[in-house]
Amino acid sequence: MKIGLVLSGGGARGIAHLGVIKALQEMGIRFDQIAGTSAGAITGALLAQGYTPDESLKIVESSSFVRHLRPAWNRMGLLRIDTAIDLYKKYIPHDSFEQLQIPLHVLAVDLNDGEQVIFDKGELIRPVLASCCLPGIFEPLLINKRQYVDGGVLNNLPVDVIEHKVDFLIGSHCNVLGQGTRKPISSMRGVIERSLVLAVQSKTKERFSRCDILIEPPQLAEYGTLDVSKARELFRIGYQYTRTMADQIEKRFNAPVAKTD
Repeated sequence: MKIGLVLSGGGARGIAHLGVIKALQEMGIRFDQIAGTSAGAITGALLAQGYTPDESLKIVESSSFVRHLRPAWNRMGLLRIDTAIDLYKKYIPHDSFEQLQIPLHVLAVDLNDGEQVIFDKGELIRPVLASCCLPGIFEPLLINKRQYVDGGVLNNLPVDVIEHKVDFLIGSHCNVLGQGTRKPISSMRGVIERSLVLAVQSKTKERFSRCDILIEPPQLAEYGTLDVSKARELFRIGYQYTRTMADQIEKRFNAPVAKTD
C-alpha cells in the first residue's frame, strides 16, 4: 500500500508536524509521497531529505531562521525571505527535488496568474521558501522571473496533489482555528494573523474529508504563527495527540480503502 502525507501551513505551528511524524513512524508507518504548503513544505523537505523528526527539531531550534531575514526595502513586503537560501543549503546541499529520498511536492501561488503551482522537479530550496511567503509579511520570491507567494493563499492542505498517487492519505493540519481559546486580539500583527487564519481555514475544510486520516491537534489553537520559541511544546503536542489516535489509525489502516475518482 502506498501512503501519502499531506502537511498544511501554519507558521511556527508547523513544528507540530514533526511530532506527528515521529508518532506515525513509531507506529511503523512510512511515506511514499509527501505534499506540503508553507511550513508543511519545510517539514516535508527535511523529512524527504532523510532527517528524523528529532533531528529536524534541532535544526529548527539551532538555525534561528528569523535572523536570516532582512527588511524588504521595495515595499512589496516587510521582509525578504530569499536571504535564508544559504541557511537551507547547509542542510540540503544538493538543492534538488530529484535527490530527495521521498518524492516531495511543494505548492506555491503565482501572484500574477493567481494560480497554484506545484514544484516537484529541479531546484528545491527556492520553491520551498516561495511556499512560505506570506503576503504583506514577505516580499514575493522570484523564480524564473515569476513572483510567488504562500501556497496557503489558495490551498493550505494540498491533498489533490498526491491523492491520485497513493492508496492511503494522511493529513496533518496545524492551522487550527480555536473558538474562545485565545485572548482578545490587541495588536495589528494579531489582527493580520487572525484574519489570514480565518481566510485560509474557510478554503481548507472541504479537503479534510479527502484524507483517510486527519490529524489536527486542537491545542495548537492556543499558539500563534510566530511562536518559534515554543518549538518543543509544539513538537510535543503533535506527538502526544497522534499517540492518542493510535487505535483509530490502526483500525483505519485495517479497514478496506474505497477510493472514488
